[in-house]
Amino acid sequence: MRPMFLLLVWMHASVFLTCTEATVLRIGMIGLDTSHSVAFTRLINTSDDETLAEVRVVAAYPHGSSDIQSSVSRIPKFTAEMRALGIEIIQDLPSMIDQVDAVLLETNDGRPHLEQLVPVLRAGKPCFIDKPLAGSLTDCLAIFDLAKHYNVPVFSSSSLRYTRKTQAARHGSLGKITGCSTWSPCTLEKTHPDLFWYGIHGVESLFTVMGTGISTVTRVQTDDCELVTGVWNDGRIGTFRGLRSGKRGYGGVAFGTTNTGSIGSYDGYEGLVVEIAKFFRSGEVPIDPGETIEIYAFMEAADESKRQGFVPVSVCSVIDQAMVEAAARVQALTAEP
Repeated sequence: MRPMFLLLVWMHASVFLTCTEATVLRIGMIGLDTSHSVAFTRLINTSDDETLAEVRVVAAYPHGSSDIQSSVSRIPKFTAEMRALGIEIIQDLPSMIDQVDAVLLETNDGRPHLEQLVPVLRAGKPCFIDKPLAGSLTDCLAIFDLAKHYNVPVFSSSSLRYTRKTQAARHGSLGKITGCSTWSPCTLEKTHPDLFWYGIHGVESLFTVMGTGISTVTRVQTDDCELVTGVWNDGRIGTFRGLRSGKRGYGGVAFGTTNTGSIGSYDGYEGLVVEIAKFFRSGEVPIDPGETIEIYAFMEAADESKRQGFVPVSVCSVIDQAMVEAAARVQALTAEP
């Protein structure tokens, strides 16, 4: 695969916030249509962890999805729970952004993320974008291009990336990784590419261990299951199994040069939330944007494999097409009025 994402390495060196060590950084939240909004707030605002003591969620803009009923219906409940935690609910998004130092974009629906992110970037506020990063690969690319344009750091991740065994495997506990298989629940949402909605968790685990360099993707689908096989440039094979029946947990197995071990179990949100707090304090992006883009390209290529009759699909071809569309979108969003 060609080195497609070198233009994004600028984020590694980005140091954005200038708060002193004694300053508590104020976090605003966009979207109260997911349980993550309340769970993350409780962790951040009540944890004894030293890193989390340096940040606080103080305000939230509640509106998220407009037409996914399972999300829309939860906004009143989670809004009430956030008020009970002492969070100011602000109905005007620009006003909320003005009152905070950093933003958690928690809207459960990936489609409005790009639109909701634009005022955050224009205000120069670093942003964590919860899964799915966007509702299309085109928007994923546009998000990182816009972040570069405004010189504002952003990142996105599933909490499954930061589980103990997954991180250990990434950092060499099994030797050099020679292959990996992961699984997670994979409910479908008609408004999103099939794996974006929930399969992202198992796919994130897969890439956390395998790293970048995905070449081709082939998918098999039944009513109850997805099986997506990726071949990496160096010949390694990684698979994701998406579960829609039976016991639907999280897990995986990684194969290394010195051992084979389990990965991908769910360890809670704290690992991710601590990384978010570190990111907000330092402005240093913990995940190379190129890796996140490959994750979403893998999932988009799985849909393309299905559209073409479940044949192997080049990930480069999928990205190249999305890059053209993303460039046009970014040009329109950054054009002078």
